[in-house]
Formats: sequence, structure tokens, C-alpha cells
Amino acid sequence: MTAPASRRLKALLLALGVALAAPSVALGAPAATPEHESNTQVPAGQLYYQPGPAPDRIVLTPAADAASGFAVSWRTDDSVSAPLLELAPLGDSPAFAASRRISAQTLPLASETGNAHFHHARVDGLAPGSAWLYRVQGNGRWSSWNRVVTAGGVDEPLTLLYFGDTQNKNLSHVTRVVRQAMRQAPQARLALFAGDLVSGGDGQDDIEWGEWHAAASPLLEEVVTAPAAGNHEYADLHEDTPQETTVLGPHWSRAFALPDNGDAAVPHTSYWFDHQGVRVAVIDGTSALEHDTGAQQARWLDAVLAGNTRPWSIVMVHQPLYALRAGRDNAAMIEHLGPVLERHKVDLVLHGHDHAYGRRLLAGAGSSVLVSSVAGPKQYRLSDQAKATMAPTGEDTQFFQVLRIAADGLDYQSFTASGALYDAFRIQRQADGSKQLVEQEAGRIAPRNCDHRAATAKGRADRCWE
Repeated sequence: MTAPASRRLKALLLALGVALAAPSVALGAPAATPEHESNTQVPAGQLYYQPGPAPDRIVLTPAADAASGFAVSWRTDDSVSAPLLELAPLGDSPAFAASRRISAQTLPLASETGNAHFHHARVDGLAPGSAWLYRVQGNGRWSSWNRVVTAGGVDEPLTLLYFGDTQNKNLSHVTRVVRQAMRQAPQARLALFAGDLVSGGDGQDDIEWGEWHAAASPLLEEVVTAPAAGNHEYADLHEDTPQETTVLGPHWSRAFALPDNGDAAVPHTSYWFDHQGVRVAVIDGTSALEHDTGAQQARWLDAVLAGNTRPWSIVMVHQPLYALRAGRDNAAMIEHLGPVLERHKVDLVLHGHDHAYGRRLLAGAGSSVLVSSVAGPKQYRLSDQAKATMAPTGEDTQFFQVLRIAADGLDYQSFTASGALYDAFRIQRQADGSKQLVEQEAGRIAPRNCDHRAATAKGRADRCWE
């Protein structure tokens, strides 16, 4: 058969929907993961996720009182300096019109992808439990109309999602976790991220942020999102010199329009807010450990919790009080934060950082429940100490958590990336106001570990996957 005839035959077969033979991998023998798989899907030396006239990187964040308002951050190129957020009542007809226009504050950022402007708009004065549409402005164009619902009353049930570190390979490996979480809890109104959203420090910082937004954008645009800053949100300055220090990276304060009520030592990375029956307080663990602000943050947290009028409380800090990985010592966290958590009987303390799963009580029965989890693919091995003091524990697994909070109880469930139940308990609120932890073991899968893998593809025995 001549070459032109062969091409015509292939074209005819394709038009008829007949699959053509292609190189294949034998079933039952999955292709090996590339030894040095890139952290992002953008080839070295190429650019993607450049800012443009259309709004992108839209994130819905909480107001201090989530029942009366919210905030939105987004990005454009530097041609946009005074954009608007438009708000309209939720309805079924396409003939709706904006009822309010809110001006945004603009912050510039120069990065490897170009000069960008980040915008923050804050909405207040709304009724509790009211549903709205919002959109944000670029240069000659707008975003889609996105749905937002303000928090309801204190006694109304709340479903929220909690994610540990995402950090690495966000687009390729974290996307599935976020999507599974949204399938598992489509009614979720709040999402908590426990820090290390990106890895950073590799010359692709803005590209990494672009892939984090790409992986989570359906969630970020319509579910109120509250992040904690991790150590990878910080950048090292003057490395290997006596002046070496860490500073908060420039993306953090631009990517999120967070409540302006944090501790003076860490105004961009500590904050609190109330959402229905729970008060959430966020601490900066990196500053506490590396900049010696633990005592000051503890005093701030003490005041925040003393003023709590909600029946439930959650504290989120990236670094766990009790490390899961060998060689880590967070004694300053225990010293400064532990007594505050105990004094105010905080219900849950949510962590990331150690890239494994572990749960324990702060100080025995009736004390705060401490949880560390990981949503991304970077996986550490548990220390012997963690295995002896925490239960359940887990390695070699991407997780997400669903919390359901009502007046009489808080139900916690941890799921694997495929949706299997891994951990579950209930904090039952008694008639006298006291609380009791009740294990819920039905339906859990067997504990997962990394005993089957001696080292990573790069030969690291201290990790299970990287």
C-alpha cells in the first residue's frame, strides 16, 4: 500500500471510530513513576500561568463574622488597578442584576511569570444564611458568577473540610484529593488548609501557586477557605551566613484576603473567625519556632478563646505540638500553646507538616484532640515515638477530612484519596456542657504503613514517596 493510501485508510478508520494500535504497557505491570518527576507540569524554562486581563486565582475567604460577610481575592495583570466585585441575590433567572458594587484594594507582585496585581474585596452587612452570587472584574471582562452562602445561626449544623499539606505536585496529585473531598461532602461550607500549600524556593514559585489554584479552584471559588501558613510559605534569606533568617513569602498576603485581627507579631498569618457554632483560630507555627513569637501568640490566642461565645473551638497551626517524624522537636509549641489549649478546652487542634497521619490527646481523657494529616504526595515515615503515642497512624496515603458540627456533637472522619474511611470519632456534648470522645471504628479500613517500600525512587530511606 502506498503512503498516501495508508494515510487515507487511517483517516477513514478514525472517522469510523476504530481505534488504531499504539504502544502499550502490559496489564498488571503499571509503568514506573519517573525517578525525577517534576514538581510542576510546566517544563523548565517555559512559562505558564501568566497574569492576564481576565480575573483568575479567585479565593473566597472568611470575614471575622462569617454570618454577615466574606472576602474575595483574585489576580489580574498590571493593567487592572481599581477593579470591582459585584454582588447579586441568588436566583433562577439569568436576568439578575448586581445589587452592590464593592471596590477592591490592589497589591502588586513581580514574579517569574510577569507583573501581576492581586485584588482584595471585603463584603459586609449581609443577613445570616443568605445566598448570593458574586463576580470580580478584570480589564474589559469579568469572572464567572460564583455562589456564596453566609454562615447561618450558632445552632445550625456545619460541614467543613480539612486538608493537611498539599505542597508538591499539586496539579498532578492533589487535584484528585480535592475532587474526592467535594464528592464526599458536597454540602461543605468551609475548608481549612493546614499549611505548606506549595513547596517554593525552586524558581517556579508563581507557577507552583498557579498549579495549587488550578488543583483547588472549584473549591476555592465557592467554599469559604481558611489557610494556615507553613514553613514552605516562608523564604530563606542570607542562607549559610550569620544573618540567615526566614521571611514570609510575597504570595501569602496577596493570595488571601484574611481577617485583620491577628497577633501584632504575625499580622498576616494569625487570625480568627466565627462560622456558625465554631470559633476557628489560626496560629503561625513557623514564626513561633524560628522567630520566638510563641509566647506572644499564646497570649493572643488566650484572649481570642476567652472571648469565644460559640460551643465549639478549633485551633489550626501547621507544625504539630507532638512531631510525627523523627528528629523534630516542637517543645516550644507545647510550652506556650499547650496550657492555653487546656485552659480553654479546645476541641480540635489541626496540623500538617509531618506528611503522615496521626491522632492523639493533648493531655489525656477530656483534653484537646490533636490531628496531623497530609493531602499531598510527599510522604514521610513515622517515628517510633509517634507510633507508640498516636492511634490511628498512617503512612503512604493522601488524606482529607470531613467534620460535621452540630449543637450536640462534632463528628470527625478522615478519608483516603479514594474515599475509604480511615479514622472516625465523635465528640459528644453532654447536657451539662461537658464533652466525651467516642471512637467510631465501624467501616474503617486497616491501618496503612510503608513497610513495603524500603526507600524512595531517589534512594531516601526517611521518606516513603517524594
